[in-house]
Amino acid sequence: MKQPSPLYKGRFAPSPTGELHFGSLVAAVGSYLQAKSQDGHWLVRIEDVDQTRTVPLSDQHILKTLEDFGFEWDGEVVYQSQRTKLYESYLEQLSAKNLIYPCDCSRSKLKQNQGNGLISKAYPGYCRRKAGIVTSPNALRCITNTETISFQDMIQGQYTTQINKECGDFIVKRRDGFIAYHLAVAVDDAEQGITEIIRGADLLTSTPQHLYLQQLLGLSQPVYAHLPIVMHDDGRKLSKSHQDLPIHKRPTVEILCSALSFLNQPIPDNRQNLTLDAFWKWAIYNWDIRLVNKSRELGFNLS
Repeated sequence: MKQPSPLYKGRFAPSPTGELHFGSLVAAVGSYLQAKSQDGHWLVRIEDVDQTRTVPLSDQHILKTLEDFGFEWDGEVVYQSQRTKLYESYLEQLSAKNLIYPCDCSRSKLKQNQGNGLISKAYPGYCRRKAGIVTSPNALRCITNTETISFQDMIQGQYTTQINKECGDFIVKRRDGFIAYHLAVAVDDAEQGITEIIRGADLLTSTPQHLYLQQLLGLSQPVYAHLPIVMHDDGRKLSKSHQDLPIHKRPTVEILCSALSFLNQPIPDNRQNLTLDAFWKWAIYNWDIRLVNKSRELGFNLS
């Protein structure tokens, strides 16, 4: 048997906020086929760092659905909620370099100031020069600079921005004590040795923050590819909370072929007679990420 290449590691990282819908399945299919077509490892990470949004047992529903559709991941499933000490160690590194500071700005204060003539949505840096940490709980923000962040996305092409203008100093630890998504993801991808990230285009604009943190912390930087987001025909984004486009109402191979179709991949002629194992062998052999549509959002009718 051909052994997986240790040089390639991909991942699928769902948030346990509900059961998988068709859009989530598309992201799983794209990342899985890209990894397996290169004889690489495919890891699963449950991104439950934000415990306020976690729906009980949804992680088990997600993993069971992946199994039902024939996905086979490598290694143990990683949970962000179990990695807080690791994230805190990286926060200490940022603190030692004077790259983070406490912020007690409320959302209402920021919204009010935007209404008073601030056009940019970027954090205006009110607390950047604050001395010490006040007694009430504070968020921690990462100091940004004027550096241009640029990367070549495998699907979307060149993406360039200045995060100090786009978002300003961004939060790396929340007021409620939870580690912020950007820091957790940057750390996880480096610690797990991820070499390529295939995910939805809704996260394209978050990638510069991840790249910036990777630079500050001396972490490895993976290659990125952002798949189109599945939209309703009327332009609405799919939602787990509304159980949009559920994926258990049709045979698994048929649903998987719909995912291939959305990703602009060839479809097997004899799909009605294919077993799950045969489907995956066919799909892995025929996968070509260059065929994926470059649009960031695409309507799709799963009926």
